Amino acid sequence: MQYPLRDRIALGAALAGPLALGLVLVPFRTGVSHTNLALIFVVAVVAISALGNRFAGAIAALSSACWFDFLLTRPYQQFTIAGTGDLETAVLLLVVGLVVSQLAARARTMRMIAITDAAHLARLHDTARLVHSGSPDAVVGQVRQQLVDVLGLAGCRFEYGTLLGHPPRLDQDGGLVVARRRWDIERLGWPEGEVELRVAAEGLFLGRFMLSPVAGSVPSLQARLVAVSLADQAGAALSGARPVPET
Repeated sequence: MQYPLRDRIALGAALAGPLALGLVLVPFRTGVSHTNLALIFVVAVVAISALGNRFAGAIAALSSACWFDFLLTRPYQQFTIAGTGDLETAVLLLVVGLVVSQLAARARTMRMIAITDAAHLARLHDTARLVHSGSPDAVVGQVRQQLVDVLGLAGCRFEYGTLLGHPPRLDQDGGLVVARRRWDIERLGWPEGEVELRVAAEGLFLGRFMLSPVAGSVPSLQARLVAVSLADQAGAALSGARPVPET
């Protein structure tokens, strides 16, 4: 499974950043207290955690403690610490780094959830307005583009009134069905090939969106449920456009 570019950059920074910072601080290791040097490492851990995720933050904290010991405490260039005070500082750096890394990563996650929720609500609201004021084809076109954005797809097309074959299916509960069995998308990612998202209204099948996923991507359950809601709105527009049978 491929991680987002931002997380990969943060992981690289977690591995290399503390070493680079330690080398920069080497000339100051005798003139600046080790407590202040440790605080500089904590700032770096917070920055890396805010950029990446909890794993990157934990790696940054561990790496910072190691390079603080190796480069800035006696005996230099050894993973041993002679002074009791320096040992306590190194341990505190590790503990504080781990704690603040988790807090920073959680703050990033909560911020992203808030932004994502607002974006999803805006999409649903815009589509609902178009259902009442626009043509069914316009609604289908807008939903198709929104599905690409919400699920991070490579592409999406719509088939009117056809139900051929048994492709993987995105269900109403946001789960995936492949060959009539539940598919663990969180662990396995998208299955190969196109994925069907059916459009129905009042118990009648009206068409389906054929989703073309990006390999390695894993949309959240929230995103998948938004996709299902968008498809339902397309169904409402298509249902309203159907001719009323004569009695």
